[in-house]
Amino acid sequence: MNQPKSRYKVVIYDCDGVMFDSLESNYVFYNRVMAHLGRPPLDRSDEEARTVLHTYSFSDVMEYFFTNDPARDDALAFAKTIRYRELAPYMRMEEGLMETLDRIRPHVSLAICTNRASSMEMIIEDFGLNGYFSCIMTASQVTYPKPHPEPLLRVLDHFGIQAGEALFVGDAEVDRRAAVGAGVPFVAYKSELPATTRICHHQEIVSHLF
Repeated sequence: MNQPKSRYKVVIYDCDGVMFDSLESNYVFYNRVMAHLGRPPLDRSDEEARTVLHTYSFSDVMEYFFTNDPARDDALAFAKTIRYRELAPYMRMEEGLMETLDRIRPHVSLAICTNRASSMEMIIEDFGLNGYFSCIMTASQVTYPKPHPEPLLRVLDHFGIQAGEALFVGDAEVDRRAAVGAGVPFVAYKSELPATTRICHHQEIVSHLF
């Protein structure tokens, strides 16, 4: 029996907000830093801060909160002592992700492009995703993390494909800008961002592949 042929060769996933609902774990992380400095928890009604801590790289988030702050070095040093495995209980895999990966991986290669730096390997292991992704591109592997296109361009180079042969599934403006810069078709997940297509559930991507 002939296997259906995908329109694309690679599907690239952002991590936070796409593969996992990790907003709470991010708040826990940065609130631990604030508590260490004797400061109140972050204001959850501050939408700008929420977007930054949930979508930007660790270095960029720390710059956002602590630029020109005398406690910057102390905050950085303490943040690097926080064990990411302690935050895993605050993360939840998005519904339908595993089933969708199982459905599409016989037909396309899978990759991750994330602004996480050092925690992705742990997350892959803890949530049973070992062996699913042929390329995992993190902020620690590039000079310029998203929204710069470098991480996506590095993924394309890894597979030796053209930009139009991949899809990038993201949920944030940094993802969209990176996709536009790299020329990769963008799939907006649970988002109204301008995109090649929008999906509300992971399974919906199947109809865009075949």
